[in-house]
Amino acid sequence: MHSPSQGGSTTNGPSRRSRPHRGSVPVGCASLGLSRRERPIDRITLTGLTATGYHGVFEHERREGQAFVVDVELELPLETSSDDLDDTVSYATIADEVEAVICGEPRNLIETVAGEIAERCLRHGRVERVTVTVHKPHAPLTQAFQDVSVTISRSRHV
Repeated sequence: MHSPSQGGSTTNGPSRRSRPHRGSVPVGCASLGLSRRERPIDRITLTGLTATGYHGVFEHERREGQAFVVDVELELPLETSSDDLDDTVSYATIADEVEAVICGEPRNLIETVAGEIAERCLRHGRVERVTVTVHKPHAPLTQAFQDVSVTISRSRHV
């Protein structure tokens, strides 16, 4: 056991200063001398956004369309001491942009759809990393299955 004069804790556990709480707020990280890599990362998650799209390699997919389901996870530092929408990324805006891609120009591959969604998300300056999953639950397979999906992750710091 360390004495307080030695800079340690008087308890058997780590001192309060030894490591930040995992859910801590990024306020003041720069003033603490923490690098971007050491700052806590927060997440905004949008799960199960469903819209009709006309993506696929077969003519009937492009003619008839089908439901696509998208999950998006944005990683960004959130300013939790502010209650101002300008200090975050609006999940309503993200939802509109995801829907625009799903309902927009037909693509052969859901990989391309996921990439376009990720690019749009990264245009929001606060977003550091995004993970996008595009589900195609009615993919034209002859086998019984529950879902087909593609998941990609993109970062502005790569």
